[in-house]
Amino acid sequence: MSVSISGVMGTATFAQREDDATVLTLELTGTSSGNSHPSHIHFNTAAEGGDIAVSLSPVDGATGMSETIITELNDGKMINYEELIGFDGYINVHNSTDDLGTLLSQGDIGQNVLTGNSMSYDLNAVDDPNIMGSATFAERANGETLVTVNLMNDNSTTARLGHIHMNTAAEGGGIAVSLSNTVMGMGKTNISMLDDGTAITYTDILSLNGYVNIHKSVNDLATLVAQGDIGSNVN
Repeated sequence: MSVSISGVMGTATFAQREDDATVLTLELTGTSSGNSHPSHIHFNTAAEGGDIAVSLSPVDGATGMSETIITELNDGKMINYEELIGFDGYINVHNSTDDLGTLLSQGDIGQNVLTGNSMSYDLNAVDDPNIMGSATFAERANGETLVTVNLMNDNSTTARLGHIHMNTAAEGGGIAVSLSNTVMGMGKTNISMLDDGTAITYTDILSLNGYVNIHKSVNDLATLVAQGDIGSNVN
């Protein structure tokens, strides 16, 4: 998917060779002639971030294409086709070798791909009547959950702290899961366990007795920006 307003998006196709190596083809739209875009497979999910696992051939801006034959990770560990299509990773496509900090396109792969099952919950305005939105819970192939917080009318660069709490919003309760900060109205978190280390799947979350709080900032937890019940507490 495109990152920010780059307009660059496309597909990553994994093809098995007879020797069990993998041919990875990136095919992107929105790139421009004369540019070359470094690309990598990283460990973990895109929401979590992680080190580079495999360096890919740069994407040719003129064609939007890149092809890499993969037999091993950068650290020399061998990896075959079956292992790669079940890999715990994601792909980043960067602007240039001199500007790796700017991402053009990004996507989860392997066990981290989304199944298409998701549930969205309303986050209602609290202290600012203009800021409201949603928390969308999407299932990954490995049973983990991608949580995307999307707040409308929130252009603040302030990092807003978020949590999933136990019980209903009306009752209040302790923190079950700490969410990644929401900035400029957007935040993404990968969930595989509660803060106490208890494993939790996408199916478990859909029946969780909980609610979401989004606070004004890490230094102002008393002020709530948005809040909404989730799981078993939704009518």
